[in-house]
Amino acid sequence: MQIWVDADACPHVIKEILFRAAERAQVLTTLVANAPLRTPPSPFIRSVRVAKGFDVADYRIVKEVQPGDLVVTADIPLAAEVIARGAHALDPRGELYSEDNIRERLAMRNLMQDLRSTGAILGGPAPFDQSDRQLFANHLDHFLTRDRPA
Repeated sequence: MQIWVDADACPHVIKEILFRAAERAQVLTTLVANAPLRTPPSPFIRSVRVAKGFDVADYRIVKEVQPGDLVVTADIPLAAEVIARGAHALDPRGELYSEDNIRERLAMRNLMQDLRSTGAILGGPAPFDQSDRQLFANHLDHFLTRDRPA
C-alpha cells in the first residue's frame, strides 16, 4: 500500500501532514505534480514531475495506482477513477470518497460546473481552514492505523 498525492493543488499544510505520516507509518508517499516540489529527504517520500498539461498528473496516478492504495486529491473525476480501480480517495478537506458517495459527488461537481459556466454561481469553495486540516488528519490516521493492510 502506498499514498499518491495529486500535488499541484494540494495545500502545503496537507503535504506537511502527509510527510509526517509517511515517516511515522513508514509508507511510501508519492507526490505527482507538473511543477518542481520540495520534499524532505526520506526513503518514504518521493516526488514525480510530469509534463505540463491538462490532467497529466491524474493520468500518471491512475496508471500507477494499485488496489488498496490511497490517493489524496480534490479532483472528483480522479477520485472516481481510482475508486473504480480498487484504491481509496481522500480529499484534502477530509472527505473520504467511496463507491457509495462518488457518483453523487460527480453529479454535484458537474452541476456546479454548469452553473458557474452560465454565471449563475460565482466563486469556488470556501477557504481552507483548521477544521478541514483536522478532518483530513483524522481520516488519514484512521486509514493508516485501522484500514492499512498488515
